[in-house]
Amino acid sequence: MADDSFDIASLAAYLHMMPAQVTRLAERGKLPGRRIGGQWKFTRPEVSQWLEERMGLSGDEELAAMESRLRRDDSHGASVIDLGELLLPETVAVPLAARTRTSVISSMCELAAASGRLWDVERMAEAVSQRESMAPTALENGIALLHPRRPQSSILGDAVIALGITSGGIPFGGGPSGSGLTDIFILIAATSDHEYLRTLARVSRIVNDRDWTATLRAAPDAFTARELFLERDAEITG
Repeated sequence: MADDSFDIASLAAYLHMMPAQVTRLAERGKLPGRRIGGQWKFTRPEVSQWLEERMGLSGDEELAAMESRLRRDDSHGASVIDLGELLLPETVAVPLAARTRTSVISSMCELAAASGRLWDVERMAEAVSQRESMAPTALENGIALLHPRRPQSSILGDAVIALGITSGGIPFGGGPSGSGLTDIFILIAATSDHEYLRTLARVSRIVNDRDWTATLRAAPDAFTARELFLERDAEITG
């Protein structure tokens, strides 16, 4: 089996579910997959996107359980996620000087590159733009969780998160009809699918609270925004 695909057994192990659960989800059309030679096959990018969508619709309890399941996957060398090591002072911009979808993506990649961990801004921006063209990552609460479709490990020395808050909302495809405005942008640049999904689960828990999101939106500067982010992380993880 190719590295980019799963069968029922390997996907069940990856998701920490029973094979019968995976089979039922696939047969009911709730999990993207296809039958090849009578066997179910699932591609890694489609599984990642399915997990992203589930995270976007989940509450904190389910997100915490999902993060815990991903953390238990020792085959990927899972370690503790330290957002203080991922979201650096130099990767936060308030306000983010961008007015269009394209300039937001470029600016966010430049922020990530300020960490010294991202070596090719243009290539990362292109990868993020391609992911956005598939399906917008903007949520109804005015936050977009940017990322490439596949980890860009060849241009990353280590994982990094960038955070930017624009002074006004930008059309970014959020909301039920795609007409919502987005003003908080978070770029997750990971070195593997597993690292990305674990980080996404944690970040999703952080931004899941609308009251806290309003406080973040009102942050007067980058220092305050980062502190709010890390305080919220400490609060939900204990």
